[in-house]
Amino acid sequence: MTDIATGRVVAVCAAKGHNFSKPPCLSIRLVPGLGVEGDAHNGEKVKHIYLARKNPDAPNLRQVHLMHRELFDEVRAKGFNVTPGDLGENITTEGINLLGLSAGTILYIGDTAAIEITGLRNPCHQIDAFQKGLLKATLTKDADGKVLRKTGIMSIVKAGGDIRPGDTIRVEPPAGPYRPLPLV
Repeated sequence: MTDIATGRVVAVCAAKGHNFSKPPCLSIRLVPGLGVEGDAHNGEKVKHIYLARKNPDAPNLRQVHLMHRELFDEVRAKGFNVTPGDLGENITTEGINLLGLSAGTILYIGDTAAIEITGLRNPCHQIDAFQKGLLKATLTKDADGKVLRKTGIMSIVKAGGDIRPGDTIRVEPPAGPYRPLPLV
């Protein structure tokens, strides 16, 4: 399969606790089948507090959260100030249309890491607790009236490695037809 895009890592973030925001780091380590080493969402089973209450044995499809830096520019134009890690992402990207990727897309990051895209992040009310009105600023509707969520995508770790700002991201779409990203 040929690459459809390349981009780069702008920032990497992690937090041991279940905090809304994650502080930027010099690097993060991805661990296959688990996620970001030392991050609260690391594990084979779901770690998101709300989802874990519903089904603690569900697989963790939210091991690594990615968000596009271009969203920060978009919400800044609406009066909000958002920087890497503020909305809880592990990897802030640039130059890739994350929201347009197919489920099952593989992103190769840096020298050795690879993640598989599982779906969209479903933003919650905590975004408004961070900055009032920000949730609405991250949502829009398509021509058919369907709500489009812009707060990033989720993934699982297929191959481990260290990731740093400036690392290249290479996109490899899955074989077969495009599959829209489900909410995970």
